Amino acid sequence: MDQQVTPLSTERPLGIPRWEFIALAAALMALNALAIDIMLPGLQQMGESLGVMEENHRQYVISAYFGGLGIALLFYGPLSDRFGRRKPLLTGLVIYVGAAFCAGFAPNFETLLALRFIQGVGAASTRVIAVSAVRDRFGGRQMAEIMSLVFMVFMVIPVVAPSIGQLVMIFAEWHWIFIVMAMGAALITLWAFLRLPETLEPERRRPISVRAIASAFGTVLTNRISIFYTLASTIIFGSLFGFINSAQQVYVGIYQLGTWFPVVFALVAAFMALSSFLNSRLVVKIGMRRLSHGAIIGFTLVSLIWLALSLQGVVPLPIFLALFALAMFQFGWIGSNFNSLSMEPLGHIAGTASSVQGFIQTIGGGIIGAFVGQSFDGTTTPLAMGYAGVGLLGIVMVLIAERGKLFGTTSGAVPVEPGGH
Repeated sequence: MDQQVTPLSTERPLGIPRWEFIALAAALMALNALAIDIMLPGLQQMGESLGVMEENHRQYVISAYFGGLGIALLFYGPLSDRFGRRKPLLTGLVIYVGAAFCAGFAPNFETLLALRFIQGVGAASTRVIAVSAVRDRFGGRQMAEIMSLVFMVFMVIPVVAPSIGQLVMIFAEWHWIFIVMAMGAALITLWAFLRLPETLEPERRRPISVRAIASAFGTVLTNRISIFYTLASTIIFGSLFGFINSAQQVYVGIYQLGTWFPVVFALVAAFMALSSFLNSRLVVKIGMRRLSHGAIIGFTLVSLIWLALSLQGVVPLPIFLALFALAMFQFGWIGSNFNSLSMEPLGHIAGTASSVQGFIQTIGGGIIGAFVGQSFDGTTTPLAMGYAGVGLLGIVMVLIAERGKLFGTTSGAVPVEPGGH
C-alpha cells in the first residue's frame, strides 16, 4: 500500500508577520467564544423579556447557534479546498455580522433562535479556515505549538466577554449585547480582509464534485488516527459545552455570585489560557502525545474526585473552583494537541478534513453539552458526572487511536493510512 508521508515539522512562508498570523487565526476562532460568552450574563433577562420562563429552555439560544455552526461546517471545507481560504471566510464573516446585528432587534424568542442559527452558519467559516490556514503553513509539533498559541489568545475572550456582557447590561438592555457582538466581529472582518493572505496555492486546490468530496470525506473517516482523535476531542469538548450551557445556573443559581459571575468565569478561563501557553512551550520538547495523554488521565481523575464530592451534597465554592480550574487547566493540554494529531495525516485535504472534524466535534459536542446542560437539577452533580464520563470515554478513544499504547512519540514522519489500518 502506498503511503503518503507528512513531515514531523514543516513551515511555509506566511506573507505577514508570524505573530500577526497567529493573532488573526486566534481572533477568527474567538468569534465563536464571543458569540456565546458575552451573552451569558444576559440570559435571564433575555428569557424574561421574550417570555421564556423555563430556565433550561433559555439554553436553546446557545444550542441553536451550535446547530447552525455544526451543519455549515460540512460545506465550508470543500469550498475552501476549491476556492481558497479567503473567499469562503469573508462570506461567512459577513453572514455572522449581519445575523448578530439583526438579533439585537429580534421581536420574539423564535426569531432570535433562527438568527442565532444563521449566525452559527456564518461562524462555521472561521472554525474551518483558521485551522486549515494553520495546517497549510505548519505541520507536526510546529502545528501543535501554533495551535496552542491560537488557543491561548482564543481563551482571552472567555476571560473578558462575560464582563463586557455584564457592562452592557448595566447601561443598556440585552439587545445591545448582540450589537456589540456584531461591532467586534465587523472589526475582525476588516482585519482579515486587509491582512489575511491566501494560504492555499492554486495548484493545491481540489475540484468540487461528488466523487472528490466523497473521496476526501472517506479519507478523513477511515484514517484511524484522525477519526478517533476527532471523537476524543468531540467527547471532551462536550464537557465544555455542557458547562457553558449551565454556567449561569451554577454560578448565579447555586453559588449566588450575582455580578461576580463574570469574574469567576474569567478566572477559570485564565487557567485554560495559561495551560495553552505552557503547552506551546512544552509540546516541541515533550511531544503532543505525552502531554495530551497525561492531561486526559489527569482530567478524568480530577472529575471523578469532583463527582464523589458532589454526591455528598453541594460542594463548597472554593473546593468546586479548585477542582474545576484544575480540570480545565488540563483541558488546555488536550484540545490543541488532539486537534493537531487528528489533522496531522491530512494536510493534503486540510479544508475538508477540518470541515468534517469540526462537524463531528460541534454536533457531537453540542449534543453531549445539551444533554449535560438539560440535566441540570439545581446541583453540580450532573455536570460532574458529565465531566467524569467524557473523560473515561475520551481515554477509550485515545487507546483505540494508539492501538492500546499511551505516551508514545512520533519521530521522522507520520504515515497516512487511507484505510485506517
